[in-house]
Formats: sequence, C-alpha cells, structure tokens
Amino acid sequence: MDHRKLLGYSLVLAALGMSPVAFAGKKLEIDDTKWISIGIGTRGSFTSQEDAAPNGDDRNNDFNLDSARVYLNGQITDIIKFELNTECTFCGSDLEDYDILDAIAKFEFMPEFNIWAGRLLVPADRAEMSGPYYANTYAFNRTPFYPSDYSVKFGNGGAGVYGRDNGVNIWGAFGEEKRFTYVVGGFNGLQGGANQSDDLLVGARISYNFLNVESNPGYYTSSTYYGAAGDIFTLSAAIQSQQDGAGTEADPADFTGWSIDLLSETVFDGIGVLTFEAEYKDFDTDLNAAALADPDCFCLFSGDAGMATLLFMFPEVIGIGKIQPYIGYTKNDPDYSEDRDNYEVGINYIIDGQNARVSLYYDYGDIMTKGLNYTPSASGDNVNAVSVGVQLQF
Repeated sequence: MDHRKLLGYSLVLAALGMSPVAFAGKKLEIDDTKWISIGIGTRGSFTSQEDAAPNGDDRNNDFNLDSARVYLNGQITDIIKFELNTECTFCGSDLEDYDILDAIAKFEFMPEFNIWAGRLLVPADRAEMSGPYYANTYAFNRTPFYPSDYSVKFGNGGAGVYGRDNGVNIWGAFGEEKRFTYVVGGFNGLQGGANQSDDLLVGARISYNFLNVESNPGYYTSSTYYGAAGDIFTLSAAIQSQQDGAGTEADPADFTGWSIDLLSETVFDGIGVLTFEAEYKDFDTDLNAAALADPDCFCLFSGDAGMATLLFMFPEVIGIGKIQPYIGYTKNDPDYSEDRDNYEVGINYIIDGQNARVSLYYDYGDIMTKGLNYTPSASGDNVNAVSVGVQLQF
C-alpha cells in the first residue's frame, strides 16, 4: 500500500476522533479453480443536527459507527461460487446487532443465465442496489425504502434487513455487448402480521446500457465509477409486489412498488468527471385508517417520490485525493402523511474510489425529522445538519 495513502487515512480518522483499524485483504488460491478471498469495510461519521439534542432545543453532536462489514467470497468450481458478508446492523441504536448480511450460493452458468440463492439483495432501484459503499454520496438513499430495507428483522413480523431477504434470483445479460441486464426473484417478503396466507414477494429489475456497459459483480450496481468506466448512460426499472405485504393482521393490504432510475457519467478529458443520478418511485399499499392507527402496522410508504444528485470531480490531485463537489434533492410525497423533502450540498474527497473517501456535507429539510413515519401523525420541522463521513474498504 502507498505509504502516503496510509498516512492520509490515519490523519483523517484521527481528525474525527476515531482510531484507524488494522485490515488486510487476501485471495488464497487453493488450486486451478478453487479460491477464497476476504475483505473488510467500515464507515464512520460525525453529525451536528439542529434541535436534535435530548432537550429538543440544542444541536446534537454525535460520532457514529455507521457500518462494519467483513466480506468473504470464494469459488469451488468455475460454475459454483459463494459469498458470505457480515454487518453491524443498526449500529448505535437499540436494535444494534452483528448479523449475517449475505449468504449466497451462486451457480453461474453463462452470461445470460445465472442463479443466486440464500440471503441476498432483492431487486430494487439503483440507490438500494448500490448500497452505502457504492453510492456517490455518504448519506444513504432518502427516498422511501422497499420492504426489505424498511423492515428491521427477518422472520415473523419482518421482511428482511438492509435490502436483503431470503430467496432466489435469476439474472443475466443479453446482446452482443451485454447491454441489456435483468434480475428476477422470489422472496419471503413480509412474514406473519398482515401476510397470514404466507404469500411470497416477487421482484425484478431491468437495465439498458446505452453507452459503455457497466461492470459489476452479478446483478449489483454502482452509482459512480469516478470516470474509470468511461462514459455511462444507463436507464433501469424495478418492481416488487406482495399480496398482503403491508398493514396488520386485522387489516392487511397488498403492496406494489415500482421505480425508474438513471445514471449518467461523462468524462471530460483534462476537465473532470460529471455524474448525474436520478430516480422516481411509485408505491401503492392502500392502507385503511385502522391499520395506519395501529402501532404494530407494517405501514410501508404509499405515494410517489424522487431524487436527483449532480456531482463533478476535478482531475487535479490535491494532497492524496481529488475534490468532488455535489448538490442533491429528495422529495417524498406520501398519500397518508405530510410531504417532506431534503436539500444537500457537499464535497467528497476521493482518495481511492469507493475504497477510501471522506465527505463533508450540509442538509436542510424535514425528512430528517419526519423520518420513516408515513402515517397521518407524522410531524417535524425543517432543520439543518452538518456531517463528516469516512469510508474505507479493502
């Protein structure tokens, strides 16, 4: 590792009051086909938010461990592979736990047809499929979550965690240059509660790469390549549906959600890299008043939402990284609750792509105060917040 990068990581973490973690990555080749690799990822931040202190009047000032992951990947044959990832879920909250994030048996037959089964990502929009580590900003997606990211547990009363659920996906790519990609799967979705008939959730996502073809493992996505992939223009659509996938046991409701998203990345030689990401979501749950008033309701968002982020990375290396200022806007318009939005302005300091970056950003809006409460009782004021986030992975 370049000693300048190591020094940079240490200085940044020390400035945030954190201790640098010792980590290493290794791919162990057993024979011509068998191998295993291990890696880690960690994300930590500091946030100062208006009116968020315990007294309700002063700013909070909190250091946060947002993520701590261990990655394990391997291959048994050219066709049979596996993936096992762990995560500190809901770090810093009453729900904090260290869980199995992914546990995937992979059968990769050909570019057009592959099967992944186990605990894995449910097909969704790019923001959720990229996840926090491969997003283009530090703050995670603020549009409404699909069920497996809205839920906080697996099993009875839950629908998954962090966009994952137990199920199976079939995925692949078609065309001479593999411009058209697809993934379709079946999952547990909401278990128990409103889903007394034990119906499965089905999900699908399709994409078309108009310019350079994005290269990611399997059906995963990224929300930026920092210009390394050349010019990108990809349009995608996703859908999820489950009968009795929302509401309560007494007042169940069907869930259907769909979204479209766009990623554009343009490389201007000698000038910089322009990145634009946008998406639109439409969710329908048809919840009644009794379900909305029940504190045990699995009350998913119903309505429409959208977001857009514009980023520009300058080509000059300043210190050990490149400067990438950005602006973003999110608007959520629920059917049964007050509208909410968020403006964000920030600067990313890109040291080694998604492997090492630091972000400083300012937020203003009421998504921070109204959160995931999409019932008529939701309330909250516009507030501002200043945050610094550090991401490292290897």
